[in-house]
Amino acid sequence: MSTKDLQVSDVLGRFLVNGRLVSMPAKHARRRIVLDHIAGSFEPGVRYPEAQVNEILRAFHDDYAALRRYLIDGEFLSREDGVYWRSGGTVV
Repeated sequence: MSTKDLQVSDVLGRFLVNGRLVSMPAKHARRRIVLDHIAGSFEPGVRYPEAQVNEILRAFHDDYAALRRYLIDGEFLSREDGVYWRSGGTVV
């Protein structure tokens, strides 16, 4: 396992418990790791209605609207006319 993989694992272990976000990291680099992980729940090339985005994000945290804003502001998701799609993050 690479150093980067260990760092990602450490950050996710610190801020996600049983797959749920317990707090949003204050440090930008750590926040991007968490958001990249969450963005992985969205398939590239698929367009999602807002209700489906909310449902997916609710699995991570009850404040799905804040998560949605973080993902848009961080350029992990894009939106237009109530439709969202993945526009950034790591694709595996």
